[in-house]
This record gives sequence, C-alpha cells and structure tokens, in this order.
Amino acid sequence: MPSSSGYLVAAAAAAAALFFVLWWMLMSGGEEAPWVPAGLAASVVMLVAVSAREVILRRAWTRQLLEQNGYEERNRPHHRSSSASAGLRSPNVHAAALRAVQKQSTAANTPGALPEAHLEAYHLCQSYLTNSDQALNSARLHTESRLALRTGQERVRALQRHHLLNWAKGASRALTHDAQQKVRVSDKIEVALRALDCIDSALKVYPEEAELHQSGAAVREFMVSVRVAHWVELAERSAFKGHFRRAIDRYRDALFYLTRGSVDEANRAATAEKIGREIELLRVKLKTDKQKGQNHGDSGKRKDDIENAGATLPKV
Repeated sequence: MPSSSGYLVAAAAAAAALFFVLWWMLMSGGEEAPWVPAGLAASVVMLVAVSAREVILRRAWTRQLLEQNGYEERNRPHHRSSSASAGLRSPNVHAAALRAVQKQSTAANTPGALPEAHLEAYHLCQSYLTNSDQALNSARLHTESRLALRTGQERVRALQRHHLLNWAKGASRALTHDAQQKVRVSDKIEVALRALDCIDSALKVYPEEAELHQSGAAVREFMVSVRVAHWVELAERSAFKGHFRRAIDRYRDALFYLTRGSVDEANRAATAEKIGREIELLRVKLKTDKQKGQNHGDSGKRKDDIENAGATLPKV
C-alpha cells in the first residue's frame, strides 16, 4: 500500500496555499474576518482529499484481494484441471481428494492457526468443487460415483463457507487490532479499511451472513470513533488554550463525522449530547469574555472622560 505521508503533505500544501490566497483576497476586499471563509475552504479541500484517498485505497485493496483469491485458478494449467476432474471419477482418487480437504480443514481449525490457513482451506474447497462439477458433467460417470461426488460436494460446501467466514472474521479482527496500535489517524483509518475490505470480499460470496454484517458494522463504528476522538481532542486543546471559537468549530467537525458514520443509536445520542454540552459551555465562556472586554473598554472610556474633564477645569 502506498504511504500516506506524501499524499497528505501535498494536500496540506494545497490547502495552505488556498487559505493564504483567499485570505489575501478577502483582506484586500475589506472583509472583517477573512480567515474564517479561507479556513473553511482549506478544510473542505483537506476533507475531500482524505475522502478521495480512502475510496481509492479501498478499491485498490479490494482488487488486490480478488486477484489473490483467484490467483491459483488463473495460473493453474488447463490440462491439470481436466486431469483432476477426470481423476475424481475414480472412487479412490475422490476419497483421497476429500481426505486432503478435511486434513487442511483440520489444520486451519487448530487453535492458534493464522487466518491465512482458513483462506488456504477455502481455496482448496473451491478447487475440489470446480473439479467435481466437471466430473459430474461426464456421461461416463457411474451412478455410485455420482452419488459419492454429490455427497462430498455438500460436505465441502459447508467447509468452504466455514473457512471463508473464519478467515474474514480473523483477518478483520487482526487488522482492527493493528489499527488500534497506530498513532496517526490516517494510519488507523487505512488499516481499518483493509479490515473492512476483507469482510466485504466475504459478503460478495455470502451476502446474507449476519455475522459478517455485524463485523462490518463494528469496523465502521471503530473508524467513526477514531475520527470523532481526534476532533474532540483537538477541540479540548483549543479550549485549554483559550481559543473558544476554534474549539467550537472542532467540536462541530466531530459532530459531522458522528452523524454521518455507522454508529449505534444509543452511543451516537450520548456522544452527541456530550459534545453539545461542551459547545454550550464554550459559547457561555465566549460570551462572558466578550462582555468583559466591552466592560473593560467602557471603564477605560469613562476614565479618559474624567481625566479630560479635570484637565478643562480652571485652576484656583
């Protein structure tokens, strides 16, 4: 996967250039707060750049998974497949092929086995089903061998489903754990997208599997929580430094990702309520500081008036 540092640096440079150009133009035009629209435009550029990168990476990873899943089928010689399907017509060869599938399945189910073992078992099941289908199309196949092949197919289809689901769950769980160990938000999202692509590739084969949908929802909720936590942390830093307007804007960014992400409704409502309370507190502080500034200005003006009045009095 390509590194995100160069892309993000380029996007940040473009956003900064846009910010300064708009800021200069608005300041020349007499705008009171030129940094506000300039900052919003630069933020939109960064959001579009990050979103576009996520879409591109997700498509690239999905394409890589599909190529990996079909690699053996594409590179297997045709005569080898034909000979395998012809060999399955023999009861002894069929029994040996079925034992090989069961052996690989047992090894994949061993505690501590990597998710890739389930993927290898899935490919072996897929190869068995392909060769057995070709053998069943033969008119020279005996009735007993045909029944044995159909029975074996039923067992292998169940194993195929079992191993693909276990690979998707195990790989997505490992990638999500890896994402949690990352420091930068972009790295967390990038690895989480790879976990989501594993789940989506399995959903293409078994679209009605409830566990896969639950796992996908969990990964999406993790991605939302990463983004929301990032913006909440930035807002808290700004509030600590006394930049209340900036803190309010960053809390609103957190609400943006929260309302558009896949999150449980109860968690969404609780988090949104907490962020709303923080925004209201910051607004009160901002209003208080503004009133203090006005009062300080009024008191200074009255003091100047008194001094001016005393200066105009005649001396006795």
